[in-house]
Amino acid sequence: KSSPERVAELAQSDVGWDPELWPQVAELGWIGLSVPEDKGGAGFGFLEEAVLFEEMGYALYPGPYFATVGLALPALVDDDNLPRVLGGDAPATFAYAEPSGPSSFYDLENVGTKAEKTNGSWRLSGEKHLVPDAQVGGYAVVVARTPDGVALFLVDVTDGIVSPAVTVDTTRRLARLSLDGVEAQLLVDETNSSEVLEKIRLRGLASLSLEAVGIAQRALELAIGHSTERKQFDKPIGAYQAVSHQVSNIYMETELARSLAYWAAWCVAEGDEQASVAVAAAKSAAAEAAVAACERSIQVHGGIGFTWEHVLHRFYKRAQWIDSFEGFGSTQRKTIAARLLD
Repeated sequence: KSSPERVAELAQSDVGWDPELWPQVAELGWIGLSVPEDKGGAGFGFLEEAVLFEEMGYALYPGPYFATVGLALPALVDDDNLPRVLGGDAPATFAYAEPSGPSSFYDLENVGTKAEKTNGSWRLSGEKHLVPDAQVGGYAVVVARTPDGVALFLVDVTDGIVSPAVTVDTTRRLARLSLDGVEAQLLVDETNSSEVLEKIRLRGLASLSLEAVGIAQRALELAIGHSTERKQFDKPIGAYQAVSHQVSNIYMETELARSLAYWAAWCVAEGDEQASVAVAAAKSAAAEAAVAACERSIQVHGGIGFTWEHVLHRFYKRAQWIDSFEGFGSTQRKTIAARLLD
């Protein structure tokens, strides 16, 4: 139900996604795979979700699966609204970036969004930028500062607080949230917020690594298909080294990225002590592999690969967005180096 034609249609639409598909995703049980059974989930783990994230990237799914399952879910496990999320009634997203920071999960000192408690209810004031899939409505898990530190709050996403942000990837819409005294519900207090934020960070980076592998795989298959069908001088263009070397490089880098992404998924699922290094390695390798795969596949396709009508530019833009999320490859490798050398 996410054919290239349908993805292109949704990417060029005002809404950017198909609301009718989300309840079907919930009916399949995909939203609550890693949620314990006593909380209404399937009781599996992140490895089962990893399979889906890779396929979401392969299909370039334009919907809030990453925002809901990859980011927001760890903060919602003990919340009364979890059944609505698992049932597909309300997608969720995660809002942490601000105009002047933080641009990273680690940069909590610069959280400017304020949370104040008045007459027993919390109110948030501030702005959140680059919030994925906020335009679909539902809930937003918001990082805000209380008088005692940083905490996580739940906000109902309404049209009045959402304004779209223009980015290159129209298959994953980003938005700004204007929180001007918006009523909020405390999800995670100051004493536990760091632990939950770290879970979100690890899941988010691992999820995008797997998406990137799916994108790279799709770019590889598109390149193989074109290089075996397109002929020059009575030979398939794949017979020429200038083309076959490009395709071989896509294959090699995709397989290396897949191994790292699966390792990261296992570490996240098991709570392994190497999870932080694993997700950094996977994000660095897989995102760069996806970008390079799309670039090489576009080259293999020649003129047709550069056209608006061809699907490759949409995969390329998603790959570029993934590459930039929470820092490019050099930022992730800096994390790895610090862990190895400290």
